[in-house]
Amino acid sequence: MIALEQKVPSFSAQATSGLLVSLDALEGKQVVLYFYPKDSTPGCTTQGQGFRDQHAAFEAANTLVFGVSRDGLKSHENFKAKQGFPFELISDRDEALCQLFEVIKLKKLYGKEYMGIERSTFLIDRKGVLQREWRGVKVPGHVDAVLEAARQLNAAN
Repeated sequence: MIALEQKVPSFSAQATSGLLVSLDALEGKQVVLYFYPKDSTPGCTTQGQGFRDQHAAFEAANTLVFGVSRDGLKSHENFKAKQGFPFELISDRDEALCQLFEVIKLKKLYGKEYMGIERSTFLIDRKGVLQREWRGVKVPGHVDAVLEAARQLNAAN
């Protein structure tokens, strides 16, 4: 598990718009990675809309936002287009990023247990160091908390 104040190991992952996202290429920018369970579900849509609606404020705080789930690129492209997301969605089909950030947890739905993504968000500084993490996220108010942390981190650098 990556600890706070620890450099995040280099990674690269396929994202929407044909992008290959790599942490090394993002150096010099703050990065928010928000992990969510599934495209086009109510909570994930609401969370994505929150990041969409605050996108200009994140940009002003020198912060790039990426959504991450195990959905494929086709599903991501549809979700992104339908919701008008101005940020990219990373497809983590092989769960490499999910494992790196340890967000796969045992969950229960209608009495059935399964392994799924625990809604989590990570704020990485300009040098690739993990500065903040939110695990077991509840959607209401979450985007505002992440934005405030991004602003504070940007102001400190």
